[in-house]
Amino acid sequence: MAVKTLITGFPRIGEQRELKKVLEDYWAGNISFDEVENTARTLRKKHWRLQKDAGIDFISSNDFSLYDNMLDTIVMLNAVPERFAGIGDKNERYFAMVRGNEKAAAMEMTKWFNTNYHFIVPELSDDLIFRLDSSKLLCEYREAKEAGLTTKINIIGPLTFLELSKTRDGGDSFKYLHRIMPVYRELLEEIAKPGESVYLQFDEPALVRNPSGEILSLLRPVYSELAGLSDHINIIVTSYFEHSVEATKILAGTPIWGIGLDFVHGRRNLEGLEAAAAKTLIAGVVDGRNIWRNDISASLDLLNRIQKVIPQDRIVVSTSCSLLHSPYSIKNEGQGDVKKYLAFAYEKVEEVSLLARLFSSGPLSAAEESLIGENKKNLLPGSGPNRAKDNTARPAEPGGKAREGSYAERRAIQEKRLNLPVLPTTTIGSFPQTSELRKARNDYKKGLLPDAAYEAVIKKYIDDCVVFQEEIGLDVLVHGEPERNDMVEYFGELLDGFHFTKNGWVQSYGSRCVKPPVIFGDISRPEPMTVKWISYAQGKTKKPMKGMLTGPVTILNWSFVRNDIPRSVVAKQIALALSDEIADLQKAGIKIIQVDEAAFREGYPLRKENTGGYEQWALEAFRLAVSSADKATQIHTHMCYSEFSGIIKTIEAMDADVLTIETARSGNKLLGVFREAAYQNEIGPGVYDIHSPRIPPAAEFREQIMARLEVLDKQKMWVNPDCGLKTRRWEEVRPALKNMVEAALAVRGEISGAIS
Repeated sequence: MAVKTLITGFPRIGEQRELKKVLEDYWAGNISFDEVENTARTLRKKHWRLQKDAGIDFISSNDFSLYDNMLDTIVMLNAVPERFAGIGDKNERYFAMVRGNEKAAAMEMTKWFNTNYHFIVPELSDDLIFRLDSSKLLCEYREAKEAGLTTKINIIGPLTFLELSKTRDGGDSFKYLHRIMPVYRELLEEIAKPGESVYLQFDEPALVRNPSGEILSLLRPVYSELAGLSDHINIIVTSYFEHSVEATKILAGTPIWGIGLDFVHGRRNLEGLEAAAAKTLIAGVVDGRNIWRNDISASLDLLNRIQKVIPQDRIVVSTSCSLLHSPYSIKNEGQGDVKKYLAFAYEKVEEVSLLARLFSSGPLSAAEESLIGENKKNLLPGSGPNRAKDNTARPAEPGGKAREGSYAERRAIQEKRLNLPVLPTTTIGSFPQTSELRKARNDYKKGLLPDAAYEAVIKKYIDDCVVFQEEIGLDVLVHGEPERNDMVEYFGELLDGFHFTKNGWVQSYGSRCVKPPVIFGDISRPEPMTVKWISYAQGKTKKPMKGMLTGPVTILNWSFVRNDIPRSVVAKQIALALSDEIADLQKAGIKIIQVDEAAFREGYPLRKENTGGYEQWALEAFRLAVSSADKATQIHTHMCYSEFSGIIKTIEAMDADVLTIETARSGNKLLGVFREAAYQNEIGPGVYDIHSPRIPPAAEFREQIMARLEVLDKQKMWVNPDCGLKTRRWEEVRPALKNMVEAALAVRGEISGAIS
């Protein structure tokens, strides 16, 4: 009997980013929502057929979303915050929840566990009336049926939904379990049909993150109730990104049909197999998060090891997690030395199918042995002198290297040198990337635009940015980053050791896609990367111009990295290159340098027992990168939406002079930890939500600033947006920043008046 196969989830953005393009056309008012739906239906059918043709048995429906699956679950449960209730049109309300409008601020967004994918954070309160809206889920299930496929239905599990929610009163979100369980129960009753078996995949990744006693105590009653509703419903509880041994042992005692486990990033899941021996095991043995070809021989060995505990007829070969985190297919890539090592989502589907066939066949035939031999030729060659073309990187210093001088000593020198006012204003770095700018950059890369013409475009953009910032009264300026396509890709193109895909796009949130570079060789810096344009911009103003760099940990975490060498080694190589860049910026007269670590928190292991090693090398890499900074050079760093409570000591040890973070959607929730820890360095909490097209009025900015001053020292607080402004339009940015500065000046005046 053939071993069955399952794909946890499939990318939805499209082979050519079709969903991104149609959404942005719709938001711009260029097309109707019918065109969005037509594109979505076309993509779903294409993706289902692709998996069916590859021989996949369990194909997902409801893994597709127009924005985010957590948002879809919010809608399914009617957990829609009251401020959106007045928006009558369903589609308008859906997108207002994530983009905001003139009446309502958008919902908070944060990272999905330790990935660069962002989800919408549910906001729970006592006044919500939970009720079922199953229209999307059932529509897509029927749509697949009409296309000739019976799919498993993907659902965010109730425990993960609550674990990732926030409450208006700051209380325990699990107090709402008894109110959402009837909705989940009603959904299953609606799905169940006599004589028709339905497979439901409940995603419960919260079970891998040191699950609390509360979650574990709820696990048995929740899934005993749901799985016991109908004989026609087969429930799979899936976790990923780490092991979930504690939960596996409990789930084994419930009437669920199957348990999905990640054996790529959670090898300790092997320890829970004895308890789950009576269940169907969804064995995640093909890496859904990275881009390297699967080692077929190693995966077969792993499956054979599993088979010693779980009978083969109850093993389903699967991806380790959703392929949402992988690009679409390598067939869109050109030829080159690196391509043969790669496997994107389409190829991973084929790998799952191949593994199941080989695992089913018993002793391998000569042809199958030959196939495995060919596979070995296309695996990464391993560490050593042959693993990459470039072996010139300097050896990294063990333990990193600290900056000279204490923060207090540096601050006194920097205050005198910079002479900034109280509540200094700045932005995080980038300004809007216009279509004209993108075209000029692309034409230049293709050789269609001469050097002089391209430089004229970049200089004109910088000139305009400087004039605008001076006109509205910003205190610390940026050059706008017109020469940069992406905050990681730009540096990768200027460093040795990187490979770039042509179409390796991955969804970050909504319509936002990123194309992570591939770190393939040793990293080194042939020449300065940013000095030319930062120096040009500084020459246009007497105000401080920030040098803008992406930090070593973020470059690492937002790249696809080889899985055959330690990440710590790569991080230190990047840090050495950045240290040289900082030294050159200083020599050019740049007084403030921002080293963004937007992905520092994202890279943390999901298990507390594993965080120490990561913290050590990540901290060493950052400190090594900024170690060349003089006492007088003010070092800024920026971190995206994150929970800081567990890492505040590490942030303190990073010892950046100024830390900027995203808080516009979360208010003071993230800031409490800094006050409780008596954080001494300066901090810039975001007051402008750059993920929304809303233009907040000056009065709203003033409220945001005053709220931040309730928990932060006015002498150490900066005023800035949440993040870079690359994805916004100038029509939004100009008035919003003008209002932000106006509000900061007003509060500054109030503070001065109070002091006098």
